[in-house]
Amino acid sequence: MPQKVISIRPESRTPGPKGPRYDGGPLADKLGRSLRDLRISVTDRCNFRCVYCMPREVFGNDYKFLPHAAILSFEEIARLAAVFVGLGVKKIRLTGGEPLLRKDLPRLIEMLAPLGADLTLTTNGSTLVKHARALKDAGLERLTVSLDSLDEATFRAMNDADFPVAKVLGGIAAAAAAGFSPVKINMVVKRGVNDHQVVEAARYWRDSGHILRFIEYMDVGSTNGWRMDDVIPSAEVLRRIGEAFPLEPAEANYAGEVAARWRYTDGAGEIGVISSVTRAFCRDCNRMRLSTEGALFTCLFAQQGHDLKALLREGGSDDDIRDRIAAVWRLRDDRYSEIRTAQTARLPKVEMSYIGG
Repeated sequence: MPQKVISIRPESRTPGPKGPRYDGGPLADKLGRSLRDLRISVTDRCNFRCVYCMPREVFGNDYKFLPHAAILSFEEIARLAAVFVGLGVKKIRLTGGEPLLRKDLPRLIEMLAPLGADLTLTTNGSTLVKHARALKDAGLERLTVSLDSLDEATFRAMNDADFPVAKVLGGIAAAAAAGFSPVKINMVVKRGVNDHQVVEAARYWRDSGHILRFIEYMDVGSTNGWRMDDVIPSAEVLRRIGEAFPLEPAEANYAGEVAARWRYTDGAGEIGVISSVTRAFCRDCNRMRLSTEGALFTCLFAQQGHDLKALLREGGSDDDIRDRIAAVWRLRDDRYSEIRTAQTARLPKVEMSYIGG
């Protein structure tokens, strides 16, 4: 029997703490972390069925995605984003599901661009050939593409959608032609599936002007069958690549940056490693996540969110929304990756396709 998807729905979400009126002071959580980044999931739908995110045995043809009326409208997203920027958010990333499946997405980007935050998007690249120019013209600043293998058979095994690598590579080329430079390419590395292609991927993207980032296979959600034995530590990735192409560490672009940066000593560009399993970066985490239907999450591995949609649709003012967000952040003490154990890894968690990666 298929596993039941653990997904936080309105009836099981907390409305969140009310707290006092926000006083305008520094916004820090219980561990002293400031709010800087907001990730917004614009759809829970995807045309891929990647084994680490939306395994087909759970997200099959009969899986019920959210109805349109349940998800936030562009106007609601833009209103919430403006409140977040007023609280100090400097970067907004649009995610999904696959965000380019959301109809008229460039219109949302046009609404968000005037807020002044660094505006980025993560996509599987399947429709980038069609959308890259419109995204750039609308005001999108940066782009990340998920691409787990350059080998056709391995890529299809990872995305489980019978989708060719060439179309994603064409999308990356279209993005570069539209002015996205560099494009960041994310490769989730899973032992025994695509880890043997790490060096080849580095070889392919070296000197391309783009940045390849290797992500440790994570225990997101409750349906991907995660095991620690399937994780290739970032240190191993760096060792393998370094033996072929010598590397040296590079400074972070900003405090709390997720990827540790490494550059090729011959000047052929850089790579990144995201080590949320073996080298947790919780102590610097400055991110909040807004789900497709308006739930606020303070951790990728959360079990419960805080409902903002009800506050929006029941007439709450911008000040009410601001106060709710501030109260949630100030009570935040998440550090899942630092305290992860085999037992906690098995706890039910919201699915990444719902919360956004």
